[in-house]
Amino acid sequence: MENNLYPLKFKPIYKTPIWGGDKFKKIFNRSEVPDRCGESWEISGVDDYNSVISNGFLAGNTLNEILEVYMGDLVGDVVYDNFGNNFPLLVKFIDANDNLSVQVHPDDELAWQRHESFGKTEMWYVLDAEPGAQLVNGFNKEMSKEEYLETVKNGKLMDILNFMPVKKGDVFFIPSGRVHAIGKGILLAEIQQNSDITYRIFDYNRVDSNGKSRELHNHQAVDAIDYKFYNDYRVKYNSEINKTVNAVDCKYFTTNIFRFNMPIEKDTPEIDSFIIYMCTDGKCRIEYDDDRNFVDLKKGETILVPAVIKNLCFYPLEETTLVQTYIKIVSEK
Repeated sequence: MENNLYPLKFKPIYKTPIWGGDKFKKIFNRSEVPDRCGESWEISGVDDYNSVISNGFLAGNTLNEILEVYMGDLVGDVVYDNFGNNFPLLVKFIDANDNLSVQVHPDDELAWQRHESFGKTEMWYVLDAEPGAQLVNGFNKEMSKEEYLETVKNGKLMDILNFMPVKKGDVFFIPSGRVHAIGKGILLAEIQQNSDITYRIFDYNRVDSNGKSRELHNHQAVDAIDYKFYNDYRVKYNSEINKTVNAVDCKYFTTNIFRFNMPIEKDTPEIDSFIIYMCTDGKCRIEYDDDRNFVDLKKGETILVPAVIKNLCFYPLEETTLVQTYIKIVSEK
């Protein structure tokens, strides 16, 4: 098949949980966003929430439809060999106008055993944080399962959680099993395995407009939790202008931070994977196919560059920051 793929944009899939806000309207200047919007799923192959292409001749087709046609040309041969017609990642923006529930995700083994699904390892890149904003990442001391259960029983869960102050540009890695929660006043990009399995542990005793509280999954969560204490829960990286800096490198995805204010050419013959770019600041033009074609990208937009496209040139229209994600080491089935 003659390759005629190009960098793809998708229609956002909006979610309106009780903790959602208005930053997609105010910061991303999106007029179509519903009220109290907490999540914008930028690229998703999740069942019933399949992203629809919004640009070019493939507009109107879903991600999974074109994956069945273009296979390795779209996602990379090794990625396709491992995941077939299941797109392996889910990327989204999250606007936390209130605290999100404290939760945990199972690993691949437990998720497959219980749900015939992949588990969920994820990462966060903070776009904006209000003064005093914080999030939960892990425990603040070593725990045993028994100690944890006793703490939850006594209503003291918040006493053992590790709260961390947050600022723009922070990166956090959340492996499966890590208890976590996004705090009020944070806007972030989330990259994760293609899985929507969440065990909710605590939801601040909130109720919806009908007076109903959201379901908790404490019984399921107990065997999914990593009870260890870690000395450092923040990802350390040194952002450098006009350089691509690695932030997270795991078997599920590799994520780099790319900040630039001058034209930069990127050749990626060694990457046998699609590449996702999420624009978190600024705006730029991306040329491909020997400068004959281009796509514009601005803050709050996301594109998927098919694996078959190996040369891109980035032209900043102002200083721009992109979060770049691809798969370098794929997980086993």
